[in-house]
Amino acid sequence: MQNIEIERKFLIEIPEMNKLDIKRELDIIQTYLANGKSDSQRRVRKITENNNHTYFYTEKIFLTPTERIEKEDKISLNNYEQFLNEAKKDIPPVVKKRICFEYQNQLFEMDIYSFSSQFAILELELESVSQEIIFPDCINVLKEVSDDKRYSNAALAAENRFPDDNS
Repeated sequence: MQNIEIERKFLIEIPEMNKLDIKRELDIIQTYLANGKSDSQRRVRKITENNNHTYFYTEKIFLTPTERIEKEDKISLNNYEQFLNEAKKDIPPVVKKRICFEYQNQLFEMDIYSFSSQFAILELELESVSQEIIFPDCINVLKEVSDDKRYSNAALAAENRFPDDNS
């Protein structure tokens, strides 16, 4: 499947989970691969939900900080293991818990990383770049990081901390 994805990202403080309308909880291991044609970003993911594992191969071409062309396919365990041979050596795999919750007919994805018990990244896919976002009261948005490459998953994995986090 290939489409243009519009996504905005925010650095937030981790909220109290019982205040969210949680729909799904996923454990994700995301491994970056050598770049593809047209310098596309390539990765594989192992997603665990309710003790079931699913594997995906994704290729992205970034158009703007918030818009990208994305092609994602479900793959077999065997294909996943073969792709791991192409893993970038300078970027460790990203290990995170993804909490998917709904608020005001919006589906938010909150990524909690093993290296921080205080901060998380909140993502929202939009219909348009100008779409208004309504956050739940329990979410404390510190800043938008959509156009800050230091907050990409690859950069976070390489640094194993959030930028400017002295803890």
